[in-house]
Amino acid sequence: MTAAAHDHRMPNEGPSITALPKVSLHDHLDGGLRPGTVLELAAEHGVALPAADADALARWFVESSSSGSLESYLETFDLVVAVLQTAPALTRVAHEAVLDLAADGVVHAELRWAPEQHLRQGLDLDGAVRAVQAGLDAAVAELAAAGTTISVGQLLSAMRQGDRSLDVARTALAHRDSGVLGFDLAGPEDGFPASDHREALDLLAAEFFPVTLHAGEAAGLDSIRGALVDGRALRLGHGVRLAEDVRVVESGPDRTTVELGPIASWVRDREIALEVSPSSNLQTGATAQWGPDLDDHPVDLLHQLGYRVTVNTDNRLMSGTSLSRELALLVQAFDHDLDDLETFQLDAAAAAFLPLEERALLAERIREGFDEARS
Repeated sequence: MTAAAHDHRMPNEGPSITALPKVSLHDHLDGGLRPGTVLELAAEHGVALPAADADALARWFVESSSSGSLESYLETFDLVVAVLQTAPALTRVAHEAVLDLAADGVVHAELRWAPEQHLRQGLDLDGAVRAVQAGLDAAVAELAAAGTTISVGQLLSAMRQGDRSLDVARTALAHRDSGVLGFDLAGPEDGFPASDHREALDLLAAEFFPVTLHAGEAAGLDSIRGALVDGRALRLGHGVRLAEDVRVVESGPDRTTVELGPIASWVRDREIALEVSPSSNLQTGATAQWGPDLDDHPVDLLHQLGYRVTVNTDNRLMSGTSLSRELALLVQAFDHDLDDLETFQLDAAAAAFLPLEERALLAERIREGFDEARS
């Protein structure tokens, strides 16, 4: 049974977390392939693999992604990107991603990916985006015919170390009415600030197009500042190192007093969403300064302080995870209850790159689902 198919439950045989309505804001399309699909596409395109069966390949991805370094983590994508260089391959994995998310109880998803990495065999940016959208649309329609409703959009990522960000931004704008919801900067964060892509980010701001940028994962407060100032980011991809700007003044068994620095205050007071991915953060070492285990992760501190914390998977293949599993891990580590899980989902709905009316309907669906779980 895959992580996505497993029925994760609240403690003591409580309600099914898998069945709860959920919102996924930080999920990389090329980081969420089924291991069996990787095997089949690799055979089709002549790409050598480190394992010969799906289970072994799944283990290889998780083990290879758990070095404590974002750079090493990103190396696993070389293999995945190699098998995603044609329109049929992109359409297939987009279709499968939506089916897997729906099986995990996700009712709205924003799948991010970098089209500039998929042009080796003749696709252009526009063709790659269309191929992914075809897969998303087909899956949404298939699920609707079976009685399951899910909304899905694309977030187009430009690679921080590359020079195609303006092209990707223009492509995103060209498809803003046909499935593309926002823009992102991905790839190695440290040493590649958002300011390197000022022309693209200025264009997006001028066109009032939503931006979420990876920041506060492999680099600290300066990276977050850049995402906010240079990128005008409405959400922070991961953002966990924002906790570096939170100073614990007093800590006791019943009360913790903190002081917020200027960046931490701005993010909280403006309700800029943090796209936290607990398992991935441990794998890349993003939270290592607070300790090696999940219960050391600052996600609960940020949640308790009133930040708009959203819980995500980042890369389901590399972390061997699902959104339900990530929530179950937080329940285990921090004794989160249904109210906490509902808050995470409502925060994600509020931060989704959707029109206000659609966000309101999404929040209503979440509340109804959690009320049903409580009854």
